[in-house]
Amino acid sequence: MSSSESSPRDVVARLRSAFIAGRTRSFTWRREQLLALRRLLTERESELAAALHCDLGKNLFEAINTEIGFVIKEVDHALRHLRQWMRARRANTPLLTQPGSSCVQPNPKGVVLIIGAWNYPVELLGSPLVAALAAGNAVVLKPSEVSAHTSAAWAALLPQYLDMQAVAIVEGGADITTKLLAERFDHILYTGNEKVGRIVMTAAAQHLTPVTLELGGKSPCIVDADADLAVAAARIVWSKFMNAGQTCIAPDYLLVVESVLPGFLAELKKRLLKSFGEDPALSANYGRIVSDRHLTRLQSYLAGQEVSIGGQADAVFRYMAPTVVINPALDSLLMQEEIFGPILPVLSVASSAHAVALIRERPAPLALYAFTRDRSLHRRLVEDIPAGSVCINDAIVFRVSPELPFGGVGPSGMGRYGGWYGFETFSHMKAVMKRGFRFDVELRYPPYSAAKLKWMRRL
Repeated sequence: MSSSESSPRDVVARLRSAFIAGRTRSFTWRREQLLALRRLLTERESELAAALHCDLGKNLFEAINTEIGFVIKEVDHALRHLRQWMRARRANTPLLTQPGSSCVQPNPKGVVLIIGAWNYPVELLGSPLVAALAAGNAVVLKPSEVSAHTSAAWAALLPQYLDMQAVAIVEGGADITTKLLAERFDHILYTGNEKVGRIVMTAAAQHLTPVTLELGGKSPCIVDADADLAVAAARIVWSKFMNAGQTCIAPDYLLVVESVLPGFLAELKKRLLKSFGEDPALSANYGRIVSDRHLTRLQSYLAGQEVSIGGQADAVFRYMAPTVVINPALDSLLMQEEIFGPILPVLSVASSAHAVALIRERPAPLALYAFTRDRSLHRRLVEDIPAGSVCINDAIVFRVSPELPFGGVGPSGMGRYGGWYGFETFSHMKAVMKRGFRFDVELRYPPYSAAKLKWMRRL
């Protein structure tokens, strides 16, 4: 908030005035803001990377690959397609309304609120921001206070690049978020947990504001008997222990066919050793837990569990080792709560069919993974099991494509964004029909008759 603004209400009022004045609608303004955001990300890369390291222990490769570079790619995709996205899309005009023309015209929704998450505090604020700017909205950004260094970096840098008459960033904790949610927005996008998602949705309902909720959940991963175990282990280790496991679409638990379980665990150990060395605490490639509270939460999940690999923790450095737990009870916290950390439960199953049955008993996840050559299993996972996204023989990488939507289903979220889908989310798709005054057919006007009804049925 600027020094002259005393409350979120003042911020929203300023942005609404700018939107009503038409400041954000033109192609030129949208393009300029996207280019300015790109300059911020490239010119201030070192500052953002340093903030990410302070908050999460992210190394430069992960900071660029999964955060800063990811948003730059989203900007570039939007810039390439922006003019096309903004065009009206022609639609068929029914015979009864001929002569005439019909189209669908994308219009910006207005003033939108984006509430980011702490685990990817550049990507999960920046990526929706790209979509909202491309769609021509005024935007209020609320970064997570948990990743405090990155929040401060965003707050310091944005005013130097973007049009702050139409973009605002509001820092603070739950009290500030509550005040923001009391205001009327035209769309809210929230990334986080289900508990806060309910609060956001309840607040939005007071103004009948549409919401996009990205809520996570327990994303399962099947390792079938016919999988390439070495490749599966490499891809699972990379996707699970990136960002010290604090990734909403990371494999949350594995269902491994029992006939290959010993071989798979051996490959898992080899890959962990190759990736992070004998002591991951000394590895520059391994991150840290975001806060003491979250480290304590993760340690509590290990009580009474069979830890096969890892388990060590150091509160001073907010460190938890890459950890593998074998066959935890299905009613344990480890299998009931989203882990959001470097603990990987591995359950033995008799077959892939058994794995599918276990997944179907649980709430729909944000992502669903399987390593298998069985095409019938591919089809079943895609067609029969509710999930936000499905990825076969890899994990997380579907997020690389700006052509694919990102979003959950059921308890893992609602709505979607990414590329065109983000533009669509932050746009109102307005139906438009135009007609002239000629050929005004009397058929539709009273008084009605049997003859008119006959013709109406035909038409």
